[in-house]
Amino acid sequence: MTLWKSPRTVEDLNSTRAGTMLEHVGIEFTEIGDDFVRGTMPVDGRTRQPYGLLHGGASVALSETLGSTGATLCVDTKEYQCVGQEINANHVRAARTGLVIGTARPVHLGRHSHVWSIEIVNEAGKLVCISRLTVAVIRRGSLGV
Repeated sequence: MTLWKSPRTVEDLNSTRAGTMLEHVGIEFTEIGDDFVRGTMPVDGRTRQPYGLLHGGASVALSETLGSTGATLCVDTKEYQCVGQEINANHVRAARTGLVIGTARPVHLGRHSHVWSIEIVNEAGKLVCISRLTVAVIRRGSLGV
């Protein structure tokens, strides 16, 4: 059984990338399962730090993108929006080339907050980064934007 209250397709999600950081760093949504959101990001000049390794901030950007998107799919988007509140990341393996693949799954889905776990692996399936994202679920318009 799916978790999604505001289901979208991969094509819907990717259609919102234009002119955003997602487009700039090459993040693409690739799969939406019953309880996860998956996406990829290239390890290239846009996402590497000066020593040739995947930048930790790029991994965090992928993590927050996937977790926030998953949280948004879990709420009635006519009434609520989801905003990142806290994120942490443990970088456990270097990546120098290719793609990294992130998968976000919920740990807790509350009325006012969600906690998501995001695992990022390399193309060989080896863990590169694990992240935890806390998302605030707020009424639309309460941010004044």
